[in-house]
Amino acid sequence: MAAAAQAASTVETPNVRATLLAYAPEGVAAGQPVWLGLQLRHRPHWHTYWKNPGDSGLPTTFEWTLPDGVTAGGIEWPAPRPLPFGPLVNYGYEGTVLLPVPLDLSDAARGRDLRVRLRADWLVCRETCIPESGDFEIVLPAGRVLAANRAAFETARAARPAVLSDVRAAAQVRGDTLEVEVAGLPVRLHGATLRLLPETEGLIDHARPVPQSWQAGRWQGRVPLSSQRSASPERLAMVLLAGADSFRVDAPVAGWRAAMDAAVPAEPAPAALAGFAAALALALAGGVLLNLMPCVFPILSLKVLDFARHADARRTRVLGGLAYTVGVLLSFLALAGALIALRAGGEQLGWGFQLQEPAFVAALALLFTLIGLNLAGVFEVRGLLPGSVAGWRLHHPAADAFLTGVLAVVVASPCTAPFMGAALGFAFTLPAAQTLLIFAALGLGLALPYLLASLVPAVARLLPKPGPWMARLRTLLAFPMFATVVWLLWVLGVQVGVAGVVGLLGVLLAVAFAVWAWALPGRSRIGLGVPALALAAAAGVWAAPALRPAGDVPPAVEAGWMPWTPEREASLRASGQPVFVDFTAAWCITCQVNKRTTLTDPAVLADFERAGVALLRADWTARDPAITAALAQLGRSGVPVYVLYPGGARAPLVLNELLSPGAIRTALDPLKRKETL
Repeated sequence: MAAAAQAASTVETPNVRATLLAYAPEGVAAGQPVWLGLQLRHRPHWHTYWKNPGDSGLPTTFEWTLPDGVTAGGIEWPAPRPLPFGPLVNYGYEGTVLLPVPLDLSDAARGRDLRVRLRADWLVCRETCIPESGDFEIVLPAGRVLAANRAAFETARAARPAVLSDVRAAAQVRGDTLEVEVAGLPVRLHGATLRLLPETEGLIDHARPVPQSWQAGRWQGRVPLSSQRSASPERLAMVLLAGADSFRVDAPVAGWRAAMDAAVPAEPAPAALAGFAAALALALAGGVLLNLMPCVFPILSLKVLDFARHADARRTRVLGGLAYTVGVLLSFLALAGALIALRAGGEQLGWGFQLQEPAFVAALALLFTLIGLNLAGVFEVRGLLPGSVAGWRLHHPAADAFLTGVLAVVVASPCTAPFMGAALGFAFTLPAAQTLLIFAALGLGLALPYLLASLVPAVARLLPKPGPWMARLRTLLAFPMFATVVWLLWVLGVQVGVAGVVGLLGVLLAVAFAVWAWALPGRSRIGLGVPALALAAAAGVWAAPALRPAGDVPPAVEAGWMPWTPEREASLRASGQPVFVDFTAAWCITCQVNKRTTLTDPAVLADFERAGVALLRADWTARDPAITAALAQLGRSGVPVYVLYPGGARAPLVLNELLSPGAIRTALDPLKRKETL
């Protein structure tokens, strides 16, 4: 007997009526076909998107909450229709469409009603685009036949692209063209004009015509690749449209060049360079320039002090330079290895990912507080260490240089120098071994100035002779460390709020008291030091809950700027409006310098307004997979990144990391000229 599901859920918006439907022709039971589907009824002339939306738009996405014993498959997409819009071509659905999903029921689901929840997100567009979503719930009665929606599911099944067992296909990349050959298509199609729709986004130029022909029953097409290509798949899943017919074909792809996936016209990007060797050169240059970034200034202070201390000891100076270089290289390789492993496990991470964790920011603030107190003379490290360890450290100063190299990488990771962004974006498109080599080149560039200075005697001769001035210099250099702590406290405040900052300040105060007390001579060390250490430990326990991420807190955005979301960007671009995106983070000092200078310059903001540019700010302070994915599409893996989307189908323009008003005006000139025509 057929029965309706108990709680079919419907969400209505001004442009879409969305309903969650169920279909179980053999009953809701393990081993039987059970389907759920979201039916979208569009307002006339409005549409939503296929899995590959084309030149703009976003696919509809599902997030299921399922009972034990139930798993959901992927959306079995009906064949879409091309949706031309000016110079763009999108793919999607108008009218009524059902997006079916198969359910698999195991024995664990046997004999009980199954409550299923769905969170669906879709972008609905006409001339403008509106991101919409809905929460749905449905109960599948155990053992019951659900056939009321048979017609809707059979229609959706018939609309799926056919898969033919005897079809053979292959694809070959030649320059900026993808040559595709398909054999075994039905005879009735021979001689027909086909339309190729790849399931992979960001691959082809959808608006350009595809030269095609039939040779001995084989369809051959020369598909133009996109100048903004963001993928190089080893296999190409595609849908071929021929009038009312559609076929799904899968083909191996040969001939991808070892070049960057996304060609972005900006600073020299790897896609425009001679491959891997050029990427190594970019990484080396980026590492050298990283020494000039604000986040590395505290480490430069330690380097200056170390040079002054060993000005007359050439052997110690050379060993220190080598040890520092080894520390930098090993740390970069360790960081790269961690990134590669986490990304392989499905994590959406990029350069500087560790500073997205409040606990790491707090640990870094504690470390710089201790370094500052040490430089200020509050305590000496050798006074806190056992005698044997202190003696070993005294006779092996290279160990300090090695640890300084490690620290340099830790504090440099929030920054991205010129050339470095392109090199790192390219690195993550390569096999692991080549990625590690690019990170090693970046580390060598960071260490190179100090290494060369340690090897060249003339550098040491430029420094004054050791004397009392060194003690004053050491005390002076404590203040850059404390300034770094202030910055880290601000970063933490953005991540977790005021309570987290107050908690960490309490920990820093207790730790400062503990190291001062532990440095006292004689019995005072025990009398005050032990209680002080206990106080520091208690402060840590007290502060820990406040250091948890604050959750999805809406970012504070200055006047004129809007928070970035992929839906908002897609909506603005689909309407033809130029868009400027500032990919930033509170822990990125270069980002903050640009934000407080160029991006708050009234003249620059007026230029944006005259050109009709929408301003979006993508805040990556906390981990955000959507921002990570957007950076990857631009061939970048860290911030800052500044990108101007001119509107229409024109390629985006990525500006230099060291942003200037002149660079922005140059980028806006074509838009302003267009306005005056």
